[in-house]
Amino acid sequence: MKHFKSFLSTHMEDFIKYRLQLGYSTKINVHNLKVFDRYVVKQNTNWAAFNPLFFLEFRASLNYENRTINMIFRIVKMFFNFLIRKDLIQDNPLLEIAQLPKNQIVPFIFSPAETNLLINSVIKLMRRTEQCYLGDFSAYISFLLMARCGLRISETLNLLKTNYMPEERTIYIEKTKFKKDRLIPVPNAVAAEINNLIKVRQLLLDKEDNPLLLVKSNQTKLLKSYMDLRFKEVIRYINLYQARKVIGTTNFCSPSHHSLRHSFAVNTLKRIKLQGKSPQNALPVLAAYMGHSEYRYTTKYLKVLDAEHRRQMFDFSMSMHEDI
Repeated sequence: MKHFKSFLSTHMEDFIKYRLQLGYSTKINVHNLKVFDRYVVKQNTNWAAFNPLFFLEFRASLNYENRTINMIFRIVKMFFNFLIRKDLIQDNPLLEIAQLPKNQIVPFIFSPAETNLLINSVIKLMRRTEQCYLGDFSAYISFLLMARCGLRISETLNLLKTNYMPEERTIYIEKTKFKKDRLIPVPNAVAAEINNLIKVRQLLLDKEDNPLLLVKSNQTKLLKSYMDLRFKEVIRYINLYQARKVIGTTNFCSPSHHSLRHSFAVNTLKRIKLQGKSPQNALPVLAAYMGHSEYRYTTKYLKVLDAEHRRQMFDFSMSMHEDI
């Protein structure tokens, strides 16, 4: 299958094959090169046109955020380095083109009350039919683990039954984002709900064939797409949906299931501060609990104090934008 249409198409296909041989995922590479490929076709250009001005005009034509444009240019720059190695060109015309400044990302934050409302509403919206009940119950446990323990959604969906130890009330999380396994304690209320799920599985399933903890009634894996549908349903049910908004150089994210993990971290640090202790000193412990490879990644949660602070930032940015 050919991905590209410009006169560079053969070289682009060779570049993708080269990246694949190095072990890289090529999906993003193909997508970004397609953007450049379409522009080359539109401009009906040739080798002689590839100079810095051409690429500055290409960048100006892109209707994307700075972060996405930088990603596109990073791949295109790598492609031209590949062309140099093939002796097709002598110099990289993108070499002196600096990256655009990145937008600040402000995640959506649930307050503790909003988190409780969301979790309780997930229970209300659970379908009681035999076909749907186990899948919805499993989705509820996934939301609970993100909200109460700060797990990533991928970690909840890949949990094995053997990863949960009811006697110790702990969960062993392996094969994480940073390849860093960890053992975390689970709150009593969360452990009780997991125990209830296990009992429901025993009642509804004649034979336990799937080693995963969270499954649907047909014993297939709970998928992220299933969780996305459940999340969108509940977030609109409790009237907390907010569209993503870009104001100046700041991106205010809409709520997602990952917001539960962000909120867990932010609200944990806020509780520590209210106890008169130092949130900064707690970062190494929180980093280990959340599975960060280094605790400096956890410091981003200090930028937004809580849900109210996030709302104030959004309202202030909106007012300044309207004044302009």
